Amino acid sequence: MAARSVFSVSQINTYIKNMFRQDYMLPAVFVRGEVSNCKYHSSGHIYFTLKDAGGTLNAVMFLRDRASGLKFEMHEGDEVVAAGSIDVYEKTGSYQLYAKQIVRDGAGLLNEKYEQLKKKLEEEGMFDERYKQPVPKYIHTLGIVTAPTGAAVQDIINISRRRDPWLRIILYPAIVQGAEAPASIVSGIRALASLPPADRPDTLIIGRGGGSIEDLWAFNEEIVAQAVFDCPIPVISAVGHETDTVITDYVADLRAPTPSAAAELAVFEYSRFTADLSAYAQGMTDSIGARIAAARQQAESCRRELAHLSPAVQVRERRMFLSQSADTLKMRMDASLLRAKHVSESMSAAQLSAAMAAKIEKRRHTLQLCASGLEGLSPLRRLSGGYGYVSDDKGKAVTSVLTVKAGDRLQIRMRDGRITAEAKTWETWKTETSQT
Repeated sequence: MAARSVFSVSQINTYIKNMFRQDYMLPAVFVRGEVSNCKYHSSGHIYFTLKDAGGTLNAVMFLRDRASGLKFEMHEGDEVVAAGSIDVYEKTGSYQLYAKQIVRDGAGLLNEKYEQLKKKLEEEGMFDERYKQPVPKYIHTLGIVTAPTGAAVQDIINISRRRDPWLRIILYPAIVQGAEAPASIVSGIRALASLPPADRPDTLIIGRGGGSIEDLWAFNEEIVAQAVFDCPIPVISAVGHETDTVITDYVADLRAPTPSAAAELAVFEYSRFTADLSAYAQGMTDSIGARIAAARQQAESCRRELAHLSPAVQVRERRMFLSQSADTLKMRMDASLLRAKHVSESMSAAQLSAAMAAKIEKRRHTLQLCASGLEGLSPLRRLSGGYGYVSDDKGKAVTSVLTVKAGDRLQIRMRDGRITAEAKTWETWKTETSQT
């Protein structure tokens, strides 16, 4: 035997284990098969074998994965799909499936794939409202990606034409069921989105009529969801009936419960549009009419106010006021004369003469008191006591010797005349200031 490297059993098993882990497929696989040798161990682990007509595969599900990965009690003969990884158990050198999730085969597998993809896309943010485009209220062109035959496309076209007879519709005939459906739907979305701006639809409807989960599965494929997410045109997802929910419903900008409802959401009702325009026009007419009426009323109010404030009206009102005042005064004078006449008639001549003399005497006494007060304040009386009023030759009063220089001419006014003098000398009176 030629000399070569010799490996231990453990080294070989470890090497094989590393090969399994580096394989691109084995770390995450789905395996379909029939359950046999199913054993629930006291530790909580489940040991079983998956088999089909061509072979068997040992498998195990650990206790930590049972709560989230197994929703039913597994028995011999169950047809299941197990998701997990293929790895090598080094102690025995055998490989087996380490199951993370187990579902019954058929619809259960599709539901499992649906939930996994939904969770993945949600974590990637493809369902986030921030990325959803608003569906325009008024559109000129509608794009449809669906099968060219069937009730769904006819419902969409009929309802759209009824709501807007002038609507332009572009139909991309897509395959919506089977293995070729996902690629066909993606091609339709991309084809309509790549049209020139003048021909490009304003809104896009993708969908089909109802069916089983297998029939609708094309709208649960990741490539379709990605195409909807990347589409620059607002997309309405209209797949199946109201109770059916597919991945594109979450990714699309708007979800419609049915294809018919999608047409109603995408296309505005032309008759209602014209009715709204008429209502808006009438509302504007009424509003303008009301504003004109209010302006006229304000103008009339201003006209009346200006007419009231005009000079002619003011003069007429003053004349009326003076006329009324004169009439009132005349009435008062007549009343006073009447009362005086009545008093004079009721008094004797002697009494009237005595009363008049008393009033005259009272007024004379009051006049004497006022004259005495004025006499005390008279500057002439002060001048008669030897005082005079001194001013310079310009008539300005001299109030201090400090304002007079030798040679200045002065005017001295006495009670009975005026003296013109010339200043020779002057001196100031010295005042002593008390010290505190």
